[in-house]
Amino acid sequence: MISNWHTIKNRLLAEKNHSIASVYNQPFHIHCLLVLHILQRTRFRPLSLNIPKPLFPLAGQPMVHHPISACKRIPNLAQIYLIGFYEDREFALFVSSISNELKVPVRYLREDKPHGSAGGLNNFRDFIMEDDPSHIFLLNCDVCCSFPLSDMLEGHKSYGGLGTNLVNKVSPELASQFGELVADPVTNELLHYTEKPETFVSDRINCGVYVFTPEIFTAIQGVSMQRKERATLRRVTSFEALQPANRNLPTDFVRLDQDILSPLAGKKQFYVYETMDFWEQIKTPGMSLKSSGLYLAQYRIISPDLLASGDGSKNATISGDVYIHPSAKVHPTAKVAAIEIWALYPPP
Repeated sequence: MISNWHTIKNRLLAEKNHSIASVYNQPFHIHCLLVLHILQRTRFRPLSLNIPKPLFPLAGQPMVHHPISACKRIPNLAQIYLIGFYEDREFALFVSSISNELKVPVRYLREDKPHGSAGGLNNFRDFIMEDDPSHIFLLNCDVCCSFPLSDMLEGHKSYGGLGTNLVNKVSPELASQFGELVADPVTNELLHYTEKPETFVSDRINCGVYVFTPEIFTAIQGVSMQRKERATLRRVTSFEALQPANRNLPTDFVRLDQDILSPLAGKKQFYVYETMDFWEQIKTPGMSLKSSGLYLAQYRIISPDLLASGDGSKNATISGDVYIHPSAKVHPTAKVAAIEIWALYPPP
């Protein structure tokens, strides 16, 4: 598949002044991966005490349902994988349900130990490459956004690099809470990346959504090989080994940001696609309310059938974007505005 990518890339360079789009009209397969293991249950408590955080409902759907639905809109989508540390049984029912609903194979892959955001990808390389996908999307589950995946894919094809990262502009005061990056304003090439810097670098941040070519595995394996070589060549005293700066990460533990993005920035390998739509990170219970509101507003555009309606004559008076679960009963004299309504117990 890598050689096929080189063929397409060379054709693009030769034909960049005419008929570029026609090269990509050929059939291809795309895989989507949703990373669940980065979610910290403790910060989301008490909402995650009785349910895995990725399955907590936002705007009437489990948190993970929103990025999965966005993946479904990608042309020629072949497979969706969920990667995490949760027990298989915790996701068995959801995986079966969402597969039937979207008519796309969805599979949960459980990690046996931490491998890092990029190492986890490489750990399941054989599964991911089963259908020889031309592109691979990687999405963090605790992200709330419009997920412009199809537009990202088109941008990525035109750049011709190893990967493309979704980015967003935030205030300088908030930027240090995320990975900050600098990109060429003309070519969109990623020039510099740093994870949660102590000093301000840029108001463009990493949104945790990526699209790669299969060559990403070569880059990840390169990091692992370098670690093995350093471990073989370098000898330190027992005291040195205990110092934080000298503690070696496992060879199969590879971080996408520090180990891949930062070293390859400025080498025409990574590019950025900036979204002007909403974007939030769902780390705390309070953010679940804001994220629900953002998704409810998005329903107005992409799925208006999910929103409730009523003028008070036969149904409750509805104002704004409201989701009412089918199991819930709302009195026709009620007035409801911008909220989710669920029935905790079946109605009588």
